[in-house]
Amino acid sequence: MLQSRALVIALILLLSTTLPEVQSKSLFEKDRRDLLAIPETIASYFYEAVNKVSPKVSQFLWDTVQSPTVTAARQRIAKEATKVSIIFEQLVEKIKNLWYTRVLGY
Repeated sequence: MLQSRALVIALILLLSTTLPEVQSKSLFEKDRRDLLAIPETIASYFYEAVNKVSPKVSQFLWDTVQSPTVTAARQRIAKEATKVSIIFEQLVEKIKNLWYTRVLGY
């Protein structure tokens, strides 16, 4: 039971980056490409809550998140999220272009 909870917590922290970076900006001030801002913030708050209750568990979570396997998975997810974000931005630009040319007649 404890192992499954630890795995769930590790998966939540999977998408997190360094905690000070997460709290340095508001979510609304972040770049549109930063799709992982919300999961990072949630993981940050979760880590802080766990750290207040049990520093040993939080240290275990931190060690798990820093493992090579988890780090590689986070990097791959970030890479794919960046690709999706770029495609989405291109789609938004095309929609804007269509709106201005077809609908508004600019």
